[in-house]
Amino acid sequence: MSSLHLSFYAAFTLTSLGLAFHRTHLISALLCLEGMMLSMYVALTMWPIQTQTSSHTIIPILMLTFAACEAGTGLALLVASTRTHGSDHLHNFNLLRC
Repeated sequence: MSSLHLSFYAAFTLTSLGLAFHRTHLISALLCLEGMMLSMYVALTMWPIQTQTSSHTIIPILMLTFAACEAGTGLALLVASTRTHGSDHLHNFNLLRC
């Protein structure tokens, strides 16, 4: 395994561990999700270079588009929940109550 693959795996693993263990604020969960998407984007972008294929895939562009949509939706939810609940602490949210 090359050092490039190891760094992508380590970045994805660290951000998923951050998402699993540091769930106090909504903004930290959103940042961990963005870190996961960024490491997947870079890995998918470097994949044709590593395999030495001449075709350029559209998958990294589509994933970047979905990541931007996810970031916009997450920030909209952050603003809406902060306005209604007063903070972005995840323990204040009750998903069963409307």
